[in-house]
Amino acid sequence: MRGPKLHQRLFVNGLFRAGIYGLAFGALLPLFLILIDVFRMGLPVIDWSFLVSMPRATGESGGGIANAIIGSLMLIGLAAAMAVPLGVAAGVYLAEARKSRLAYFTRLAVDVLQGMPSVVIGIIAYLWLVRVMGKFTALSGGVALALMMLPLVVRGTEEVLKLVPAHIKEASLALGVPHYRTVLRVIIPCGLPGIVSAVLLGVSRIAGETAPLLFTAFGNRFLEFSPLKPVGSLPLTIFTYAMSPYQDLQAQAWGASVVLIVLVLATNIISRVVITRWKIQF
Repeated sequence: MRGPKLHQRLFVNGLFRAGIYGLAFGALLPLFLILIDVFRMGLPVIDWSFLVSMPRATGESGGGIANAIIGSLMLIGLAAAMAVPLGVAAGVYLAEARKSRLAYFTRLAVDVLQGMPSVVIGIIAYLWLVRVMGKFTALSGGVALALMMLPLVVRGTEEVLKLVPAHIKEASLALGVPHYRTVLRVIIPCGLPGIVSAVLLGVSRIAGETAPLLFTAFGNRFLEFSPLKPVGSLPLTIFTYAMSPYQDLQAQAWGASVVLIVLVLATNIISRVVITRWKIQF
């Protein structure tokens, strides 16, 4: 009797496994088809000149997206400079003071901010900075992206520090090390790979955002390094060129899409590698 039952259970297990694989493949198939189409249209456009050249006048063929690449790196750098210190500090507080009333309301605020649509965050940054300063700037775009990146850094830091073994902290405190030095010299270094991975996930989250930048950074066809002036970005360039009636600009939109996908994919791969090494370490 045990033989037929075992074969029946194995058959049902294989059937369900095949069903799960089929559903996963069905969910990923549209994504793969989109990526294949994007790379098919975008790769012929990409060359060294496309990456390092500036855009040309509307209607002229050629040109590149150097201003968009530099602008995207500027916006991501500004957002990370604002979100990472505040997010890590908030995450450390939430991990250390888990049951305090302030921690409860902080988690609630972080969850609300994480679920807020990106266009709403762009409008908030517009009201806070653009209307007050009277102009579009890279700084306002960085603030908008920092607000989107902040919840990922906060919650990622909190969850990582919760996984640090309690005996490590207790050993440090037992040796007479003050609590703040224990946090800075023991707890944070132990969770540093996980914190880095949370930051990288936040960067990959904001790299492709367009809606907040429409209200803040606005875009710029020229190469600009000042945070107090409008700057271009890859998402804005794709959005603008895709709506253009010129086929050359539409082709550049496909090429910029490939560059953006590769940038986000590389960031995600790096974060996964960091997470895997951190799991092995602990």
